[in-house]
Order: sequence, then C-alpha cells, then structure tokens
Amino acid sequence: MRGHEPAGALDRQPKPGGGFRVNDATPVLIAGARTSIGRLGGRLSRHAATDLGAAVVRAVLRRCPGLAPEYVALGNVVQAGNGQNPARVAAVRGGVSREVAGVTVNDVCLASMTAVVHVARMIGAGEVTTGLAGGFESMSRAPLATAVRRRRGTTADQDRGEPVDLLEHDGLWCSLDQVGMGVLSDRENERLGIGRAEQDAFAAESHRRAHHATVTGRFAHEIDASGLDAPPADDGIRPHSTAASLRALPPAFTPDGTITAGNASQLSDAAAAGMLARADRAKALGLPTLAVIEGWANVAGRDSSLHLMPAAAARRLLERRGLTTSDVGLWEINEAFAGVVLASTDDLGIDLDNVNVNGGAIALGHPLGASGFRLVLTLAIEMRRRDVEWGVAAICGGGGQGEALLLRQP
Repeated sequence: MRGHEPAGALDRQPKPGGGFRVNDATPVLIAGARTSIGRLGGRLSRHAATDLGAAVVRAVLRRCPGLAPEYVALGNVVQAGNGQNPARVAAVRGGVSREVAGVTVNDVCLASMTAVVHVARMIGAGEVTTGLAGGFESMSRAPLATAVRRRRGTTADQDRGEPVDLLEHDGLWCSLDQVGMGVLSDRENERLGIGRAEQDAFAAESHRRAHHATVTGRFAHEIDASGLDAPPADDGIRPHSTAASLRALPPAFTPDGTITAGNASQLSDAAAAGMLARADRAKALGLPTLAVIEGWANVAGRDSSLHLMPAAAARRLLERRGLTTSDVGLWEINEAFAGVVLASTDDLGIDLDNVNVNGGAIALGHPLGASGFRLVLTLAIEMRRRDVEWGVAAICGGGGQGEALLLRQP
C-alpha cells in the first residue's frame, strides 16, 4: 500500500489513458456498475434475471459514452427459464447492438470473473478492442422442474418425477460428488480445524464493515440501477449482528456442523458488469480507467472442497507475475462461507485487515452469476480510494475450482 488517501479522494477522476504504464494491447477496466444486492424474495425478486442484467448493462453504457462493446460475456448460473443465451438477451435489452456477439458463461460462482478473463483474452489476442463483461442472477426466481416431456401428437407425460429445485440442483449441489456445498464445507471446516467461534466473529465483522461502507458512501460509486424498482443499498446487511447473536443460530447443514445461516453467504439477486478496452483505445479516446488487468489464474483441486481454492489460484497468479503476497495491498476473497476466507488467508499468510475491507458475501449476498465481477469492481474502486498499486480478487467455485484476477492501479 502506498498510503491512505485524503478525505474526498474518490471524487477525483481516474487517471487518463495517457498515463498508462502498460503495453498498447493490455486490457484495462474503463468503468463498471452493479445493482444493489437484494435478499432472497426481496424487492429485486420481481425482476427476471435478464432484466437485472439489462439494467446494469445500461448503467455501464451510460458510464462509457462513445464506447461500444465489440463482444459481450456475462455469467449466469441458474439459467433455466431465462431463454436462449441469457447474456445476449440482457445485452440487447440493455442497449448493446444486435450485431454484437455474446456468450453466457457458467462455471458456477466463478462465472462473472471468468467473463472478465474471456474478454481480456480476446483483447490481448487482438480479436476485439472493447468488450463488456460481468454477470447476473435471480436466485429468487430459480424454477422448479420435473422430468416431463410432452411428445408431439400425444398428451402422455414421460418420466414424471418429483419437482427439482434448480437453485439447489444447478447452483448449490456438487454434481461430481453428489453432495451439497454446505455439507461439503462443514466437513472441510472440521478437517482444517476451523471452529464455530472464529467463523461467527468473521461473519459479524463482515456485517460491520459492509454497514460502515454503506453509511459512509463507499458503495455509491458502484451501485447504479436506475430504471429498476430496487433498494438504494444492499439489503442483506445486518448492522446489529455480533458474534454473540450469531452464536444462537443452529447449524444449517449437518447436526454437529459449524456453518449456520449467519456465517455463510446469503442467497441473493443482483447484476454487475463493466467495460474493458485495449489501453491504446482508451488512450485515443481520452478515457479514464479504473484498473489495469495484469493477469489471471484458474485452478482445480483433487476433490470438490472450496476452502483453499482462492488461495491456490492467487498463489499461481502471483508466481506467474513474479510477485509475492507482500506486494498486494488489497484483497477481495469471496465469502461463500466464513471458513473459505479464513482458510485461504491463513494459507496465504495475509492479514485480514486488508481482505474484504468493505465486507463481503456474508453481509452483502452471493448472487452466483454476478459475484465474481462484484469482487473485481469493489476491489478496483477501493484500490483507487486508498491509492493501492496491486490488488487481487479471488473466488472459489462449485466442483472444487478457483480463480484469481490481478489488478494494478495505473
């Protein structure tokens, strides 16, 4: 970290493109936005997932006047009922030309970070000079499904079965090992010796930080959902949560488990996206930039556990770039479960004071297809606020995967 900012420093404009210390083809993040994050069944639940996506696409386009994406990659995990290629639906409804191709990304929680990587790779390869990346999710509107197929010319139902909750089946259930992510993570907490008390303390701190960030306006530069009947702030934050109050909650997944509804991420609805461009394109247009995208890494473990995947991805990324954890001033590690962040920070040997400084998914929520980019956006803005040169966003994903993205302030 190069020092703390003076009061009001975020009101300054990001540094112009002419100040880049990067190659012309380096991908940079020009601007980003997100909706507020709605609780399961809350005010955002009245909006379809693609409508949430469209709202944030419109917000990004407003923040990038004169710059249109040449490609779109948006994450969406529970896609049933969202129509063909939901990312393209959201993009076109949000104002992107129908002549711009797009892809829907689904590697569970990683999806919208993978979307950033996908567009960054295309920019680096010279395929496009601009691209829109991010993701969206309505966990509230995830449908139930039955294995019914009505054949043409007959009314006979084939293979009728009990309805399946697709949020559980496609978003929260490990299909490789046939186990819920909560049960799996309870087992990993036990294996790693992560106790209930430290998880509850971490969760309470997440709420405290998120509440402080909200009341001091730190999220004001992220949230933009005009046109939606949306809460003006993230509505999952419980400012009065304490370790003592969380201690009263029962185990959520296994009778003797340490994970509860209070120290796990919330099921949520939201969208988040941003505009990427080649550095020379930004320079030519005189556009400011939020961050330089300096690299990324993906990992998969020998099993489906989540806890150490953010650390493994971050370590691989830093090794590739010739950096160490001491070079990184700020971290965003997704709070799928408190144990994930506790395990990964311990494995990396980093201080929790520099991790999720504005709270995380335990307080804010974890809208599966949007969380990866939410981390990136929060990190980029906070790096500028604190004048931090290097930052890492890392996330775990169902099936035992991890991904990390390295940002640098220009």
